[in-house]
Amino acid sequence: MLRERRIPPLDIFPAEPWAVAAVRLDPRLVKEFAGQAETMFALANGYLGIRGTPEEGRPVRAPGVLLNGFHEFRPINYGENAYGFPSVGQSILNCPDGTIIKLFIDGDMFVPAQADVLSYRRALDLRAGMLVREIVWVTPAGRRMRLRTLRLVSFDRRHLAAMQYELVAEEAAAEIVISSELLNRQPLPEDSSDPRLAAGFDGRVLVPVGTRREGLRAILSYITPGSGLILGCGMDHLLDTACQFTHDSSCEGDIAAVVFNIQGEQGKPIRLWKYLGYHYSDGDDVAQVQSQVAWTLDRALQDGFPAIRTRHQVLMDKFWTRADVEIEGLGPRMQQVLRWNLFQLLQATERAEGHGIGARGLTGRTYEGHYFWDTEIYVLPFLIYTQPRVARNVLKFRYDTLDRARARARELGHRGATFPWRTINGDEASAYYAAGTAQYHINADIAYAVRKYVEVSGDEEFLCRFGAELLVETARFWCDLGFFSARRDGAFCINGVTGPDEYTAVVDNNLFTNLMARENLRYAADTIEALGRDHPDALRGLIHRTGLEGEEPAAWREAAKRMYVPWDERLEIHPQDDSFLDKERWDFAGTPENHYPLLLHYHPLNLYRAQVIKQADVVLAMFLLGEQFTAEQKKRNFDYYDPLTTHDSSLSVCIQSIIATELGYASKALNYFRFAATMDLSDIGGNMMHGAHIASIGGTWMSLVYGFAGMRDYGGRISFRPRLPTEWARLSFTLAIRGRRLRVEARHDVTTYSLCEGDALTVFHDDEAVLLTAATPTAHRPSPPPMPEPKPEFAPAPLPTDC
Repeated sequence: MLRERRIPPLDIFPAEPWAVAAVRLDPRLVKEFAGQAETMFALANGYLGIRGTPEEGRPVRAPGVLLNGFHEFRPINYGENAYGFPSVGQSILNCPDGTIIKLFIDGDMFVPAQADVLSYRRALDLRAGMLVREIVWVTPAGRRMRLRTLRLVSFDRRHLAAMQYELVAEEAAAEIVISSELLNRQPLPEDSSDPRLAAGFDGRVLVPVGTRREGLRAILSYITPGSGLILGCGMDHLLDTACQFTHDSSCEGDIAAVVFNIQGEQGKPIRLWKYLGYHYSDGDDVAQVQSQVAWTLDRALQDGFPAIRTRHQVLMDKFWTRADVEIEGLGPRMQQVLRWNLFQLLQATERAEGHGIGARGLTGRTYEGHYFWDTEIYVLPFLIYTQPRVARNVLKFRYDTLDRARARARELGHRGATFPWRTINGDEASAYYAAGTAQYHINADIAYAVRKYVEVSGDEEFLCRFGAELLVETARFWCDLGFFSARRDGAFCINGVTGPDEYTAVVDNNLFTNLMARENLRYAADTIEALGRDHPDALRGLIHRTGLEGEEPAAWREAAKRMYVPWDERLEIHPQDDSFLDKERWDFAGTPENHYPLLLHYHPLNLYRAQVIKQADVVLAMFLLGEQFTAEQKKRNFDYYDPLTTHDSSLSVCIQSIIATELGYASKALNYFRFAATMDLSDIGGNMMHGAHIASIGGTWMSLVYGFAGMRDYGGRISFRPRLPTEWARLSFTLAIRGRRLRVEARHDVTTYSLCEGDALTVFHDDEAVLLTAATPTAHRPSPPPMPEPKPEFAPAPLPTDC
């Protein structure tokens, strides 16, 4: 059963296909929904993220400027310690906020929620990638004022944010003061009752190490005591007006301000451009980081806001050409939601070079800015098919942390590499091993993503230089972790692991883990064989780096061949693990509605001893490795596990939707899709204020492309079997496949495939090969007929309760 969430009235946020806008300022709601607005209007580029706080700096709920990877260490304290427990974690830090521009008219501070506002619009322009605000109000002295602000975080220069601030006194002269600030706020207290939220710090985490001030420019610099990262952040300005003005500035440890005193004249615009630069380094040269900030500001002033905006727009246009998804019949509200979701994927990834992708991107500090398996399983598919360059960068980050993963494996007594469950710098930061370190499947998830990237992009150079080494070390890990069990007739078993379902922990032979490990082992052995045949020099380099021995690939193949796959003859389903079916079913009927998510109301042991699922586990395996299940197995598995799934994780409903579509549960598939798509803008989980659910958003794209369009890409073979909801008339999207660009347009009667760029490409439509060439770039095929709604084999599933 769904819990009602209090969201702003829809008349404040009209349905617009290319914008998310507030068109009315209700003072009663401004403070209440400040946190949601900060996420809704956040801007980021994958390196720099700025929460959507108003320029006036109030009201705020969780203001933040975040830099990907900029973190401080924090001690992990245990009541009872044990060997191998991480002792130090990492947490992303808020940086000084440079978006603040305070306005005073005739001595009175302008606060929109307290002003006599005549008209108002604040919009995230999705096509332009900018935050735009327009306000007309009357001052206490009766003067009519008009203010227009623009804000962007540059995709062209990842260290730069830029603002345009234009003020006009429309009916009378006024004394105007504009105070542009760069403020290091003290950390706000965190809610320690929710383990998903970021950890707080005792004491100061940003220690001032110097400032620079010159003209209209100010630079603040800091060092983190534990991680030793040096931060530089600065602002510079250009003021253009025919009105007389003076200016002054100050720059201290935690605040810099440039103040303009202006004799405002009727009808004469006052235009202020503000540029922000953010850099950090793990070195010890404060002056160098300050100089990097200065160079960013120099170039911004030299180019000017129009040129910065133009380059930004060019990149936005390219993104929408590659990534837009259109649904005819969905309605303007859902089309708006989809484009906001897609924009969040862009903001979280585009300029994340050298870093991973946080669970909330750069829109909030929840989960401490950590990178999880979410990236490889839920976000990488979107990137692989729309922005393969970015996908490569993300996988390259995993390679860059391989030595740390090797060290972690040695610490745990394993061979190969053990990648961290959650991390920023590559070291394990999970304090709860049962739902952290034990989720060894992250190794196979990374290997799975490498394979998908290489097969879809055709980037064999990445495989030779980086991917193969990841595969060798993860295959070594599985070969070491598992064993050939005499009690199971010599089958290869993997014990003491946790699968994707975190309500079932430290079990033997988790189906998802075993199947993904098998793929990892097979692909690693296949890759070594292919390198020996096609790239012998690359293989020699790999052997030199890893010490690979000749008999290892054969051992991997043997473990994969004999991998134990749980199966229950009585129910004719795949058990989630060896003991899952022996447990008592959770009492869903007796669980109060307000006790979801369960993890906030029940001890883990109560969850571990019951048949209750936080998120798709077996069902996820049926999606990722669908060719390894029969149609009947998929249906019976889904029918059994779907009623047990609480969807307490935002990662579940998108996967349930994909499999429901494949099985013919059309209404359930559409229902799950809607929950996935509106997770944030409808605030289904009640936690939008803490940031956007980036992986769930990636799952929304997957539920469209893999679900309703029926795409499958097993082994690099791209096939489609579209099944649109009856309410929709058309679904269209674009995919990048091995250097080509394919446009897919699915309707109820016909599906059209168009080769937009590149050489010949073969895809499959309902198992029929479709060849597209420069001479025949378009093909039309009849869409498959609707499937009859099947009858579930087991008890019906409840609706999602929380995400």
